[in-house]
Amino acid sequence: MNLLDISIVLFYLLGTVGYFAHLIFQKDFLYRAGFYLLLCGFLLHSVSIGVGFTASGQITVRNLHETLSMSGWIIAGVFFLLQKRLNLKILGVWAAPLLLVIMIIVMQLPREPVQAVKILDSVLIVFHVVAVLAGDAALALACGVGILYLLQEWDIKNKKQGFFFKRLPSLDMLDRTGYACIIFGFISLTLGLIGGLVYSKTTYGRFWGWDAAKEIWSGATWLIYAALIHERLVVGWRGRRSAIMAIIGFIVLLFTFFGVNFILKGQHGNFTGL
Repeated sequence: MNLLDISIVLFYLLGTVGYFAHLIFQKDFLYRAGFYLLLCGFLLHSVSIGVGFTASGQITVRNLHETLSMSGWIIAGVFFLLQKRLNLKILGVWAAPLLLVIMIIVMQLPREPVQAVKILDSVLIVFHVVAVLAGDAALALACGVGILYLLQEWDIKNKKQGFFFKRLPSLDMLDRTGYACIIFGFISLTLGLIGGLVYSKTTYGRFWGWDAAKEIWSGATWLIYAALIHERLVVGWRGRRSAIMAIIGFIVLLFTFFGVNFILKGQHGNFTGL
């Protein structure tokens, strides 16, 4: 635990407070406070990532501590990108506490010196890792939007027009925002998987290894989101079904990220970045 990590957590905490205060009181200055506090945390987080990269000369995904920190940083970056594009203020109510939880976990993990990992010298692997993590980040945000959609729908169906009805955007806006996050995440995840397949072919002489648990579960995750997009375009899935699928897809994604490394065996088992 060092001062930089503590500062990052503090800013993410204050950003979370700002976003929830805005949700409750609906004051624009509270939204701006939450946004800029979260941005300060992201900038400090960028410094932390940069220091790690400078010290090792490699992308910092060599163990769980580094990978979770990198994941949090990418989630923050994707959040700010999509926030600017979609202009959905409420998205921070999910993104800020998610970042806070990730970094609190990171602080509890041992920060031990890590040996250089030769595989990370490959540009294809770096592309694979960054693209997959960016896809995961967007799909994590889609899950949050899906939860907000279900909360708003519950308020409307019960005709209460209570807390969430007054504070959350319309169901249509939430649905469109969630779909935009899924499309961004799916494209990024697809590109990342392609990068991994190409690397596997050039290194191991095969595109796919059925004995590699993480490859199988990554494929399953990809198929879930592919099915969601297909059903939306062909059958017309909207709203509740899309929100529920986004949440289910993220649960499977979490298992792919954590469960495969801790429970199953395979060539990806040494550290979670790959």
